[in-house]
Amino acid sequence: MRVGYVQPAPEFGEVKRNLDRVADLLACDRADLWVLPELFATGYQFATAQELKELAEPVPEGPTTSRLVALAREGGFHLAAGIAENADGRLYNSAVLVGPHGLVARYRKVHLFYEEKRLFAPGDLPFLVATVGEARVGMLVCYDHLFPEAARTLALLGADLIAHPANLVMPGLGQLTMRVRALENRVFTVTANRIGTESRTGEALCFTGLSQVVAPNGDVLLQAPQDREEARTVEIDPTRARDKHLTRLNDVLADRRPEFYRLG
Repeated sequence: MRVGYVQPAPEFGEVKRNLDRVADLLACDRADLWVLPELFATGYQFATAQELKELAEPVPEGPTTSRLVALAREGGFHLAAGIAENADGRLYNSAVLVGPHGLVARYRKVHLFYEEKRLFAPGDLPFLVATVGEARVGMLVCYDHLFPEAARTLALLGADLIAHPANLVMPGLGQLTMRVRALENRVFTVTANRIGTESRTGEALCFTGLSQVVAPNGDVLLQAPQDREEARTVEIDPTRARDKHLTRLNDVLADRRPEFYRLG
């Protein structure tokens, strides 16, 4: 199957403009699964909770999810994308997985980053894996990358690929940890980051680009530039992620000794 990322430069609050731009970028290549950044349609740096509430949408009825489904139907592909979700007044930093027939899965960011803690409710849905063609796909959102338990949970649930919508601002950090998450779990990862700067609260956030697709051995198969919009794809074999062997005697999941792990 072909998988890819879309790396745009969203304008804060310009939802229609941002969706139109993504549609243009999607037309540049073909994929079975595309991954878009975190909060790609709204922008990231909300100044107030009220501002977030005005831009957040219900799922799947909201215009952003509806437009994504329309794009998926038109192109015959699936999309994983980060959105601001309003669920009966509770606001979540969410990701949706949609296909030609509608919403496939929804995930709410478990680990909130920085100012998100005063704006969003922490995720309250379990990690999950959904089938996309030949692949089993799980989702994380941005800062989730720094918690190995999150990616490991998806691997134990059978994920072949982790779709990772992100708005990364710490140069190189998320790109590096997602290589590690791929390697330690023997899965593919697709990180979709954005570019540009937002400074709506007196603090400038500079988004680092470098969206990437990583193989189960940690190799970077594709990587975007730091400062340019881009949509690119690569062919992968999802079954590679089902072989967890490092050597003929070592399997990274079967060799686990959870009875010795202190959790909590």
